[in-house]
Amino acid sequence: MSDFFTATVLLATLASGIRLATPFLLAALGETLGQKSGVLNLGVEGVMLLGAYGAYYATLRTDSVLIGIGVGVLVGAFMGVVYGVVTLALKAEQGISGIGIFIFGLGISDLLFQKQVGTPTPIDGLGHFSIPVLGDLPLIGEALFQQNVLVYVAFLLVPALWFVINRTTFGLNVKAVGETPEAADSLGVSVDRTRYITIIVGNAMAGLAGAALALELAIFQQNLTNGHGFIAIALVYFGAWRPSGVMAGALVFGLIQAMVLQWKTLGIVVGTTASIVGMFPAVLTILVLVVVSRGTGAPAALTRPFERGH
Repeated sequence: MSDFFTATVLLATLASGIRLATPFLLAALGETLGQKSGVLNLGVEGVMLLGAYGAYYATLRTDSVLIGIGVGVLVGAFMGVVYGVVTLALKAEQGISGIGIFIFGLGISDLLFQKQVGTPTPIDGLGHFSIPVLGDLPLIGEALFQQNVLVYVAFLLVPALWFVINRTTFGLNVKAVGETPEAADSLGVSVDRTRYITIIVGNAMAGLAGAALALELAIFQQNLTNGHGFIAIALVYFGAWRPSGVMAGALVFGLIQAMVLQWKTLGIVVGTTASIVGMFPAVLTILVLVVVSRGTGAPAALTRPFERGH
């Protein structure tokens, strides 16, 4: 264990934890926006898988990471349209339709991979970009400011989303629709249009989260996300529907994952112990949901369909 508590290993763990937190953060921020408008999407995991495969396959065929990122976002946005039609136009129950999206994403991503690629084939993934001056800072420079571009995008989206939600007319409409859609409708706010936008944007961010994961690993395989989407949903509750809280939760999960991986690399945990330690993120997710479910703060109209005149 003493090998872990060295400056080099701790800084490497910090850098890895920040990278591992990025897919959680992107997906959770998108889900936060959707839930703020009253829509719960349990299909985040499936959308992430489809976004991951789309980004991976596009990069494999074009050798362009930028095209891969764009495809991941577009795949997520398309699934947002699908989910919006199912839940808003067809008034399907959100929990069930979300699980349907997850199962669809899990199955289709694997089918497409088996048919179009077959075996895991490495690609040129995301390279690291050092921010001038900051990247040269001693100790923290390498960990914080020599990351891939999607890490910077994810963390910059935290204040951006806070500003949109709390300082713009659209954000105020989103909160109104998520709390009292009837009142918002009476004031001329289109409930369905607002929710469509948040669903599409939220799913596009889930697609980007999947792209971030696939392009960071530079590979794709069955069930690549391995529960990331469900943890992202839990992070929304952990962060009390606040972007800063969601970011804190994502960092906790990312650092736990990085720590477990580092322990395995150093041989600190092996065999059965390694398997038990590897369950920490899942156990923490359950504990988070148990604890926060006792509190308040969820949008009042979350999961509640809106029908004009009812």
